[in-house]
Amino acid sequence: MKKMIAGFGIFLIFMAACTLISKSVYAYRLPMVTTLCPESKYVEHTVEAEGLVIAGGEKPVTYLPGFRIASMPVRVGDRIEEGDVLFRIDLEDLEEMMTKKEEEISKISLQINTILENQAIAEQKKELELARAREDYDTTARIQDTQVGRALENYVQAENELEEDLNGEDKEQKSALQNAAYGEADAKAARDEAVKQAERRVEDILLPENVSSDLDSAQMELSGLLTERKELQQIKDGQGIVTAPFGGVITQILVGTGGRIPDTAVMLISDESLPCQLKVTLDKEQKKYISPGDSISVKLEGQSGELEEKVAYLAESREAAEKYEALVELPKEMGTPGVSGSISRKEQGEKYRLCLPPAALHESEKQYYVYVLKQREGILGEEYYVDMVNVKVLDKNDSWAAVEEGVLDGESRIIVSSTKEIRKGETVRWESS
Repeated sequence: MKKMIAGFGIFLIFMAACTLISKSVYAYRLPMVTTLCPESKYVEHTVEAEGLVIAGGEKPVTYLPGFRIASMPVRVGDRIEEGDVLFRIDLEDLEEMMTKKEEEISKISLQINTILENQAIAEQKKELELARAREDYDTTARIQDTQVGRALENYVQAENELEEDLNGEDKEQKSALQNAAYGEADAKAARDEAVKQAERRVEDILLPENVSSDLDSAQMELSGLLTERKELQQIKDGQGIVTAPFGGVITQILVGTGGRIPDTAVMLISDESLPCQLKVTLDKEQKKYISPGDSISVKLEGQSGELEEKVAYLAESREAAEKYEALVELPKEMGTPGVSGSISRKEQGEKYRLCLPPAALHESEKQYYVYVLKQREGILGEEYYVDMVNVKVLDKNDSWAAVEEGVLDGESRIIVSSTKEIRKGETVRWESS
């Protein structure tokens, strides 16, 4: 009996040892997780962004359009002073332009000479026509006066013959006198009409010629061509060198070597009468915490300290989708276009009762969730397992994420790390802190 009791005791000890070993092996294979409970925190936000200093304003550098640029020793970002060389005109191309200009001048000069010769010929024709018209007028007047004189003689003769007929009984004499009177009247009327027509022809010739602008237009065109030829010659005399009309920093070059100068601008140079600006690009999240008029810290490359300035402008970027551009006006005479700089701004934000590290958050199909450590009875006694809880994120930064109260409380054990990948309902080991 004693042996049986001793043997049973040994068996129980063996079974307990096996159970302990099995439980240890089982527990060893489980993922080890660490947890923390939600904390009450202020969710602060820090916006940091880098950018470049740009000119507060720009002035264009223009030049006569059409010239080809042979070389350009300057680049964007270069600081230039008044009189510095900006670019050089292609002299071979300039010679071709001058040749064409001479051809245009010769052509318009020939056109002007032709117009002047035609005007001289027309004037001669008019003088000849006027002389002939006046001669015709004199001849017509003379001939018509003769006709009137003859008609008058016939009338006088008829009147005399009637007077010789003392009794006045000769009816034929009376008829002749009447016809002579009609003839005189008709002759005077014919004379007046013929003289009037001859006089009108003289008047028509003396009228001014129709006004023509051909000569004036041609002369104006010639004057313009001569001015252009003079400008081309001046450029040639200056070896095609074009210098800066004022000083500043080159912000844009709108045409390069080999291109032709447009009728707008060759390049843009900063307007040093206006203060520079720092231009930075923000994303949607950063834009939430910056508004026009906000005070921000500014750090410029090459400057030892920071500046406290205000956001002067904030708008959606025209260069990048879903980005925003902010402009910060710098103190006058500070900053050079092209120099890098950065901004920073901190906002304390609101205080939330349930805050978690961002590492504790998971996301699937735009839904946030967390893994929560819970307890249950298992085959080896009480054990820990993983539960998945959907949460609504109210606010977050790089350090904390605030979640809505209700499904979680301050005692919830939120899993923040695991030695293996975990899933909902899986048994785990808990490394208590």
